[in-house]
Amino acid sequence: MSELPQPERDNVFEDEITKVSDFKFGTTVVKVFDDMVSRSVPFYNEMQRMLGEIAADHAKEGSFVYDLGCSTGTTMIEVDKLIPSDIRFIGIDESTEMLDKCDIKLKEAGFVRPYELVTGDLHEKLPIKNASVVILCLTLQFVRPLYRERLLRNIYEGLNPGGVLLLVEKVLAESTVFNRDFIKYYYNYKRRNHYSEMEISQKREALENVLIPYKLSENLLLLKEAGFGDCETFFKWYNFSGLIAYKK
Repeated sequence: MSELPQPERDNVFEDEITKVSDFKFGTTVVKVFDDMVSRSVPFYNEMQRMLGEIAADHAKEGSFVYDLGCSTGTTMIEVDKLIPSDIRFIGIDESTEMLDKCDIKLKEAGFVRPYELVTGDLHEKLPIKNASVVILCLTLQFVRPLYRERLLRNIYEGLNPGGVLLLVEKVLAESTVFNRDFIKYYYNYKRRNHYSEMEISQKREALENVLIPYKLSENLLLLKEAGFGDCETFFKWYNFSGLIAYKK
């Protein structure tokens, strides 16, 4: 794998915005996305390493690995390091700008595995088939709640028996008391990563109607209702969690 260039610094919310609009994964965000997510998501690099490690134990030769909401391809690059070569990757994202960036980044990384990048709306039925691993990394939280169960059923139906869904999400605490604390700790994390109070406030406002987190227990219930059997938490940091769900 080649050394990837350093990402452009996130300054999307650096200047005061008179009227903050809903967050969109357009050109402005795409340019700085890798810096944004690495400074905004605790243990993001470790999450990626864990996704690659777990995927390596479940990806089956001759099958597909799907990354839904693949953004700039970071997860695919990490998973690629560890799994057999005769597995094809399919990345799906609603943002064509993200997919363009993803394609460039995969090539910069020296990616040789066959892959397909597809423009797709996760609110619609997706053509998932022959999948041994499906990844939703910080993606389900952006799907409107009314459509989440349908998406998970879509994934379940497309997975082969023995296949897994890897789900990483921002979550709410089970108790509102702890929820306030966890949000405070999270904003402290962003401050440590040199985000200003204005940046934190304006991004929170932009995400308010776009990113809708569930409790960990609610996500587990959704997975069970979609048909998944065994489910386990593999990562937890205050208001972020990682889940693995198994199809028998």
